[in-house]
Amino acid sequence: GLPISVGVARTKHLAKIASQVAKPDGLVVVSPERELEFLHDLPVELMWGVGPATKAKLTEQGIVRIGQLAKTPGRSLERLLGPAVGEKLAALAWNRDPREIRTHHRARSAGAQSALGRKPADERIFRPTLLHLADRVASRLRAKSLAGRTVTARVRFADFHAVTRSVTLDAPISATAMLAEIAEELVRIALADHPQEKTISLLAISVSHLSKQVEMQLDLPLGLTDEHRRPGTKRGIARWTADKAVDKIRERFGWQAVGYGSATLEISRSVPDEFRELAEKEL
Repeated sequence: GLPISVGVARTKHLAKIASQVAKPDGLVVVSPERELEFLHDLPVELMWGVGPATKAKLTEQGIVRIGQLAKTPGRSLERLLGPAVGEKLAALAWNRDPREIRTHHRARSAGAQSALGRKPADERIFRPTLLHLADRVASRLRAKSLAGRTVTARVRFADFHAVTRSVTLDAPISATAMLAEIAEELVRIALADHPQEKTISLLAISVSHLSKQVEMQLDLPLGLTDEHRRPGTKRGIARWTADKAVDKIRERFGWQAVGYGSATLEISRSVPDEFRELAEKEL
Protein backbone atom coordinates (compact mmCIF):
# COMPACT_ATOMS: atom_id res chain seq x y z
CA GLY A 1 0.00 0.00 0.00
CA LEU A 2 0.89 3.69 0.03
CA PRO A 3 3.06 4.73 3.02
CA ILE A 4 1.56 7.50 5.12
CA SER A 5 2.74 9.23 8.27
CA VAL A 6 0.34 10.91 10.69
CA GLY A 7 1.06 13.24 13.60
CA VAL A 8 -1.54 14.26 16.17
CA ALA A 9 -1.06 17.10 18.66
CA ARG A 10 -2.77 20.20 20.06
CA THR A 11 -0.95 22.64 17.75
CA LYS A 12 -0.27 22.65 14.02
CA HIS A 13 3.47 22.98 14.52
CA LEU A 14 3.75 20.03 16.89
CA ALA A 15 1.45 17.87 14.77
CA LYS A 16 3.69 18.55 11.76
CA ILE A 17 6.79 17.57 13.71
CA ALA A 18 5.05 14.44 14.99
CA SER A 19 4.24 13.43 11.41
CA GLN A 20 7.92 13.83 10.50
CA VAL A 21 8.91 11.62 13.43
CA ALA A 22 6.33 9.05 12.28
CA LYS A 23 7.89 8.70 8.81
CA PRO A 24 7.98 6.70 6.68
CA ASP A 25 4.80 4.87 7.68
CA GLY A 26 3.52 5.42 11.19
CA LEU A 27 1.34 7.27 13.67
CA VAL A 28 2.59 9.49 16.51
CA VAL A 29 0.12 10.94 19.02
CA VAL A 30 1.54 13.54 21.43
CA SER A 31 -0.54 13.78 24.59
CA PRO A 32 -0.88 17.27 26.16
CA GLU A 33 0.97 16.34 29.35
CA ARG A 34 4.14 15.28 27.52
CA GLU A 35 4.31 17.85 24.72
CA LEU A 36 7.48 19.61 25.88
CA GLU A 37 9.15 16.33 26.87
CA PHE A 38 8.57 15.06 23.33
CA LEU A 39 9.47 18.32 21.61
CA HIS A 40 12.62 19.32 23.49
CA ASP A 41 14.50 16.11 22.77
CA LEU A 42 14.19 16.50 18.98
CA PRO A 43 16.74 18.09 16.60
CA VAL A 44 16.17 21.73 15.66
CA GLU A 45 15.97 20.99 11.92
CA LEU A 46 12.50 19.50 12.42
CA MET A 47 11.15 22.95 13.27
CA TRP A 48 9.48 25.38 10.90
CA GLY A 49 11.97 27.81 9.37
CA VAL A 50 15.11 25.85 10.26
CA GLY A 51 16.80 25.09 6.97
CA PRO A 52 20.50 24.39 6.34
CA ALA A 53 21.61 28.02 6.85
CA THR A 54 19.67 28.53 10.10
CA LYS A 55 20.74 25.13 11.38
CA ALA A 56 24.39 26.04 10.74
CA LYS A 57 24.03 29.30 12.72
CA LEU A 58 22.41 27.48 15.63
CA THR A 59 25.01 24.70 15.58
CA GLU A 60 27.79 27.30 15.83
CA GLN A 61 26.18 28.39 19.11
CA GLY A 62 25.94 24.80 20.36
CA ILE A 63 22.18 24.62 19.77
CA VAL A 64 21.30 21.29 18.19
CA ARG A 65 18.18 20.27 20.15
CA ILE A 66 14.87 22.09 20.44
CA GLY A 67 15.24 22.02 24.22
CA GLN A 68 18.50 23.95 23.95
CA LEU A 69 16.77 26.44 21.67
CA ALA A 70 13.98 26.86 24.22
CA LYS A 71 16.48 27.77 26.94
CA THR A 72 18.21 30.38 24.76
CA PRO A 73 17.09 33.96 25.55
CA GLY A 74 14.76 35.38 22.92
CA ARG A 75 16.92 38.47 22.37
CA SER A 76 19.92 36.27 21.65
CA LEU A 77 17.95 34.38 19.02
CA GLU A 78 16.73 37.62 17.47
CA ARG A 79 20.30 38.95 17.21
CA LEU A 80 21.44 35.66 15.71
CA LEU A 81 18.58 35.00 13.28
CA GLY A 82 16.78 38.31 12.92
CA PRO A 83 13.76 39.66 14.83
CA ALA A 84 11.02 37.80 12.95
CA VAL A 85 12.62 34.35 12.79
CA GLY A 86 14.13 34.59 16.27
CA GLU A 87 10.82 35.50 17.88
CA LYS A 88 8.97 32.81 15.93
CA LEU A 89 11.39 30.02 16.82
CA ALA A 90 11.48 31.05 20.47
CA ALA A 91 7.70 30.65 20.64
CA LEU A 92 7.58 27.38 18.71
CA ALA A 93 10.29 25.88 20.93
CA TRP A 94 7.76 26.16 23.79
CA ASN A 95 4.94 24.88 21.56
CA ARG A 96 3.27 28.27 21.41
CA ASP A 97 1.45 28.25 18.08
CA PRO A 98 -1.76 30.33 18.01
CA ARG A 99 -2.82 29.31 14.50
CA GLU A 100 -6.30 27.83 14.37
CA ILE A 101 -7.20 24.70 12.47
CA ARG A 102 -9.85 25.40 9.86
CA THR A 103 -11.85 22.34 8.89
CA HIS A 104 -13.73 24.22 6.16
CA HIS A 105 -12.14 26.42 3.55
CA ARG A 106 -13.27 28.51 0.67
CA ALA A 107 -12.24 27.19 -2.71
CA ARG A 108 -9.81 29.47 -4.54
CA SER A 109 -9.65 27.70 -7.87
CA ALA A 110 -10.69 24.60 -9.76
CA GLY A 111 -8.78 22.83 -12.48
CA ALA A 112 -7.94 19.66 -14.37
CA GLN A 113 -5.12 18.45 -16.55
CA SER A 114 -4.41 15.69 -19.03
CA ALA A 115 -1.07 14.10 -19.85
CA LEU A 116 -0.94 13.40 -23.59
CA GLY A 117 2.36 11.59 -24.00
CA ARG A 118 3.81 13.14 -27.16
CA LYS A 119 1.12 14.51 -29.47
CA PRO A 120 1.28 17.01 -32.36
CA ALA A 121 0.45 20.60 -31.41
CA ASP A 122 -2.61 20.38 -33.62
CA GLU A 123 -6.18 21.57 -33.12
CA ARG A 124 -7.43 18.04 -33.76
CA ILE A 125 -5.61 17.10 -30.56
CA PHE A 126 -6.01 20.07 -28.26
CA ARG A 127 -9.63 21.06 -29.04
CA PRO A 128 -11.32 17.83 -27.84
CA THR A 129 -8.89 17.60 -24.95
CA LEU A 130 -9.65 21.12 -23.78
CA LEU A 131 -13.39 20.55 -24.18
CA HIS A 132 -13.15 17.47 -21.99
CA LEU A 133 -11.14 19.33 -19.34
CA ALA A 134 -13.53 22.27 -19.49
CA ASP A 135 -16.42 19.86 -19.01
CA ARG A 136 -14.90 18.46 -15.84
CA VAL A 137 -13.95 21.85 -14.38
CA ALA A 138 -17.22 23.60 -15.24
CA SER A 139 -19.28 20.69 -13.91
CA ARG A 140 -17.52 20.91 -10.57
CA LEU A 141 -18.06 24.66 -10.42
CA ARG A 142 -21.77 24.33 -11.14
CA ALA A 143 -22.13 21.56 -8.57
CA LYS A 144 -20.91 24.03 -5.94
CA SER A 145 -22.87 26.98 -7.40
CA LEU A 146 -19.60 28.75 -8.23
CA ALA A 147 -18.28 30.67 -11.22
CA GLY A 148 -14.88 32.20 -11.96
CA ARG A 149 -13.50 35.26 -13.72
CA THR A 150 -9.93 34.18 -14.48
CA VAL A 151 -9.22 31.33 -16.89
CA THR A 152 -5.70 29.91 -17.16
CA ALA A 153 -4.46 27.41 -19.73
CA ARG A 154 -1.17 25.55 -19.39
CA VAL A 155 0.71 23.86 -22.20
CA ARG A 156 3.66 21.56 -21.60
CA PHE A 157 5.89 20.67 -24.51
CA ALA A 158 7.86 17.52 -25.28
CA ASP A 159 10.94 18.76 -23.40
CA PHE A 160 8.73 19.36 -20.30
CA HIS A 161 9.03 23.12 -20.66
CA ALA A 162 5.61 24.58 -19.82
CA VAL A 163 3.94 27.92 -20.51
CA THR A 164 0.72 29.43 -19.19
CA ARG A 165 -1.63 32.03 -20.57
CA SER A 166 -4.57 33.56 -18.71
CA VAL A 167 -7.38 36.07 -19.12
CA THR A 168 -9.61 37.78 -16.57
CA LEU A 169 -13.19 38.35 -17.65
CA ASP A 170 -15.63 41.08 -16.68
CA ALA A 171 -18.19 38.52 -15.50
CA PRO A 172 -17.64 35.08 -13.89
CA ILE A 173 -18.44 32.00 -15.98
CA SER A 174 -19.20 28.33 -15.38
CA ALA A 175 -20.48 27.27 -18.81
CA THR A 176 -18.60 24.34 -20.34
CA ALA A 177 -18.55 25.56 -23.95
CA MET A 178 -17.56 29.09 -23.00
CA LEU A 179 -14.71 27.83 -20.82
CA ALA A 180 -13.53 25.52 -23.60
CA GLU A 181 -13.55 28.33 -26.18
CA ILE A 182 -11.54 30.65 -23.95
CA ALA A 183 -9.05 27.88 -23.17
CA GLU A 184 -8.66 27.21 -26.90
CA GLU A 185 -7.88 30.87 -27.54
CA LEU A 186 -5.27 30.84 -24.78
CA VAL A 187 -3.63 27.68 -26.10
CA ARG A 188 -3.50 29.13 -29.61
CA ILE A 189 -1.76 32.21 -28.21
CA ALA A 190 0.73 30.04 -26.32
CA LEU A 191 1.52 27.99 -29.42
CA ALA A 192 1.83 31.12 -31.57
CA ASP A 193 4.34 32.51 -29.07
CA HIS A 194 6.40 29.29 -29.38
CA PRO A 195 6.27 28.39 -33.10
CA GLN A 196 9.30 26.13 -32.76
CA GLU A 197 7.35 23.76 -30.49
CA LYS A 198 5.63 21.09 -32.56
CA THR A 199 4.78 18.56 -29.84
CA ILE A 200 2.74 18.87 -26.65
CA SER A 201 2.78 16.49 -23.68
CA LEU A 202 0.21 18.05 -21.33
CA LEU A 203 -2.74 20.43 -21.32
CA ALA A 204 -4.40 21.97 -18.29
CA ILE A 205 -7.19 24.40 -17.46
CA SER A 206 -7.89 26.21 -14.21
CA VAL A 207 -10.50 28.76 -13.17
CA SER A 208 -9.87 31.19 -10.30
CA HIS A 209 -11.29 34.38 -8.78
CA LEU A 210 -14.32 32.31 -7.78
CA SER A 211 -17.61 33.71 -6.54
CA LYS A 212 -21.09 32.40 -5.89
CA GLN A 213 -23.07 31.81 -9.07
CA VAL A 214 -25.99 34.23 -9.18
CA GLU A 215 -29.29 33.51 -10.90
CA MET A 216 -28.80 33.94 -14.64
CA GLN A 217 -30.52 37.01 -16.09
CA LEU A 218 -30.67 38.30 -19.65
CA ASP A 219 -28.28 41.21 -20.29
CA LEU A 220 -28.95 43.94 -22.79
CA PRO A 221 -26.69 43.71 -25.88
CA LEU A 222 -24.01 46.40 -25.66
CA GLY A 223 -22.14 45.72 -28.89
CA LEU A 224 -18.88 45.03 -27.04
CA THR A 225 -16.06 43.01 -28.57
CA ASP A 226 -16.31 40.42 -25.79
CA GLU A 227 -20.09 40.10 -26.11
CA HIS A 228 -19.75 36.37 -26.83
CA ARG A 229 -18.10 35.84 -23.44
CA ARG A 230 -20.84 37.41 -21.36
CA PRO A 231 -22.89 34.73 -19.59
CA GLY A 232 -26.06 36.86 -19.60
CA THR A 233 -26.49 37.04 -23.38
CA LYS A 234 -29.06 34.88 -25.18
CA ARG A 235 -26.26 32.58 -26.26
CA GLY A 236 -24.81 32.45 -22.76
CA ILE A 237 -28.16 31.63 -21.16
CA ALA A 238 -28.80 28.93 -23.78
CA ARG A 239 -25.46 27.35 -22.91
CA TRP A 240 -26.22 27.59 -19.21
CA THR A 241 -29.58 25.87 -19.73
CA ALA A 242 -27.94 23.09 -21.77
CA ASP A 243 -25.26 22.59 -19.11
CA LYS A 244 -27.84 22.30 -16.33
CA ALA A 245 -29.73 19.70 -18.40
CA VAL A 246 -26.51 17.71 -18.84
CA ASP A 247 -25.82 17.97 -15.10
CA LYS A 248 -29.26 16.55 -14.26
CA ILE A 249 -28.88 13.65 -16.68
CA ARG A 250 -25.47 12.78 -15.25
CA GLU A 251 -26.73 13.07 -11.70
CA ARG A 252 -29.35 10.46 -12.47
CA PHE A 253 -27.63 8.15 -14.94
CA GLY A 254 -23.89 8.71 -14.38
CA TRP A 255 -21.13 10.78 -15.95
CA GLN A 256 -20.88 8.74 -19.16
CA ALA A 257 -24.61 9.06 -19.93
CA VAL A 258 -24.14 12.25 -21.94
CA GLY A 259 -21.22 14.31 -23.21
CA TYR A 260 -20.19 17.23 -25.39
CA GLY A 261 -19.61 16.58 -29.10
CA SER A 262 -15.98 16.05 -30.05
CA ALA A 263 -14.91 15.49 -26.46
CA THR A 264 -17.10 12.39 -26.31
CA LEU A 265 -15.98 11.13 -29.73
CA GLU A 266 -12.25 11.70 -29.20
CA ILE A 267 -11.85 10.99 -25.50
CA SER A 268 -10.46 7.49 -25.94
CA ARG A 269 -7.75 8.71 -28.31
CA SER A 270 -6.69 12.07 -26.94
CA VAL A 271 -7.45 12.25 -23.23
CA PRO A 272 -6.12 9.81 -20.61
CA ASP A 273 -8.01 9.18 -17.39
CA GLU A 274 -5.63 11.08 -15.11
CA PHE A 275 -6.92 14.41 -13.82
CA ARG A 276 -5.90 16.46 -10.82
CA GLU A 277 -6.50 19.91 -9.39
CA LEU A 278 -4.34 22.89 -10.31
CA ALA A 279 -5.78 25.04 -7.51
CA GLU A 280 -4.22 25.35 -3.95
CA LYS A 281 -7.69 24.02 -2.73
CA GLU A 282 -10.12 21.22 -3.63
CA LEU A 283 -13.77 22.05 -4.20
